[in-house]
Amino acid sequence: MKRIDLNADMGESFGPWKMGDDVALLKIVTSANIACGWHAGDADTMAKTMALAVENGTGIGAHPGFADLQGFGRRRIPLSASELANLVTYQLGAAQAMARAAGGHVRHLKLHGALSNMASENAAMARVCYEAALRVDPDIVIMVLAATAQEQVVRDLGCHWAGEIFADRAYNDDATLVDRKLPGAMIHDAEVAAPRILQMLEEQAIIAVSGKRIPTRIDTICLHGDGPEALAIAQGLRARLETAGFALKSL
Repeated sequence: MKRIDLNADMGESFGPWKMGDDVALLKIVTSANIACGWHAGDADTMAKTMALAVENGTGIGAHPGFADLQGFGRRRIPLSASELANLVTYQLGAAQAMARAAGGHVRHLKLHGALSNMASENAAMARVCYEAALRVDPDIVIMVLAATAQEQVVRDLGCHWAGEIFADRAYNDDATLVDRKLPGAMIHDAEVAAPRILQMLEEQAIIAVSGKRIPTRIDTICLHGDGPEALAIAQGLRARLETAGFALKSL
């Protein structure tokens, strides 16, 4: 049986302000990328989300981003190499502590938002971030935007890694994500997302907006947990994957 991981970004609520339906999503996905308090989330949200992930047997991932709560980590911030390394180290350490307190452990790391987009274009930046994470945990799985500079770096580093594609985002011809400001960047319809992902899995290639095929290794599929359609996309995608003969397993 073919195996695939289904992941979602979550733990993004802040105090009384709720973002996404993490409780429901954690019953569907197999890996959770949990915000570490800088672009979203807080200590209480992290603790609750970690505990729910452990309860559901969902793989736990640290999801570090820029210190940009107001912009949700989606604004590009120029940082030095040491600042980038410390950003990743600090947030991964917090995630490890919260996961351990909940009876789990951090299995993977995935960069968030603008930090991830910049690292998908800039191999030197990706290397700084990933080397920082590997100094903390040499066995951690680095989740990368497949077929981008991120993948080049993890291949060079020889670390554990997983290639990721998105169920709810459109692609440019270089395998980077279409800017959210542009029309069609986000896919909101579950009936569109699932067949598209199955085609990518069948071809083992990212399908860009232009129709270009970009061959790549696919280990995990992501959907964003913050949109109103997230749960419907997750349910529809999981059902279609299982019907197609995929076993959904965490990394």
